[in-house]
Amino acid sequence: MSTSSLKSLVRGVAAAIGLTASIGALAADPLKVGFVYVGPIGDHGWTYQHEQGRQELIKHFGDKVQTSFVENVAEGADAERVIRNMAKGGYDLVFTTSFGYMNPTAKVAKQFPKVTFEHATGYKQDKNLGTYLATSYEGRYVGGFLAAKMTKTKKIGYIASFPIPEVIRDINSIQLALDKYNPGTEIKVVWVNSWFDPGKEADAANALIDQGVDVVFQHTDSPAPIQTAERRGVYSVGYASDMAHFGPKAVLTSIVNNWGPHYIKSTQAVIDGNWKPQDYWGGLKEGTIELPISDLVPADVKAEAEKIIASIKDGSFHPFTGPIMDQSGTVKIPAGATASNAELAGMDYYVKGITAQIPK
Repeated sequence: MSTSSLKSLVRGVAAAIGLTASIGALAADPLKVGFVYVGPIGDHGWTYQHEQGRQELIKHFGDKVQTSFVENVAEGADAERVIRNMAKGGYDLVFTTSFGYMNPTAKVAKQFPKVTFEHATGYKQDKNLGTYLATSYEGRYVGGFLAAKMTKTKKIGYIASFPIPEVIRDINSIQLALDKYNPGTEIKVVWVNSWFDPGKEADAANALIDQGVDVVFQHTDSPAPIQTAERRGVYSVGYASDMAHFGPKAVLTSIVNNWGPHYIKSTQAVIDGNWKPQDYWGGLKEGTIELPISDLVPADVKAEAEKIIASIKDGSFHPFTGPIMDQSGTVKIPAGATASNAELAGMDYYVKGITAQIPK
């Protein structure tokens, strides 16, 4: 006898003796929640933090949920296959956790209107498709402040993955902080065209350090840049998880993503039947971004960083407040204005002060 047939039989017997509600509750299926990961759960970065969020979800809901994940899913056709298989497999809620999953997620969401989908870092929504991201640019700005105060060479390095708006606005945010707190400091960018490739990331870090960079940022997922900075005697800023243990003499701070609260909130909404698509942007205020500052940072600099963090949390300061110009000198954000989420989501230009060019 199938599970569904057995449950029907149980409900029938229960109805006959007046216990429909209690037996129905006991027989209720757990909510099936799936996660699609672009890297391995042991990358110690982006995917690792999403996996920590899944673990928080399990801890919070217990047997009310049944979760699973697929790791190392390439962006594109492979992602579409995995997402569709989850939808066909009876999943109620599917989280897809990389920018390149946007179109595959949107396509599958249309084909399975009864399944709820949420896509990380994208901008396409539908009746059953929401989006969510961490405002890492807030952390980057604070990291840029720390770099401005700690650099001796006035050369900052950035290991970039792909030229998508999230990466570009994070680079811009660092430059804005450098301009304010140490004018003339330049940021050098190396694109590795990968989210997780320790070898490429280490090579990029070495190339930047060879050019005189003494603070290394990364928008990639492995701790390789941190380990390289530690070995070469320069500072670094971790990404996604707290990477201080990989470079105790190097890491000034890490832009840590805390996904658990959002996963819990969205899952509860689906369970309660009141989930609605939204474009969630979580940052320092919401606790989606955390910034553990190392004791490598002098006390006075750390205190100033904490003030910046507080001003972002209370809304009195936004890193993208005009006037902000692009490299050509065209005003993109007028004086006194603050960039909207839509403007930030579509950011495809470098701000004035960056001499590098965005790959086509």
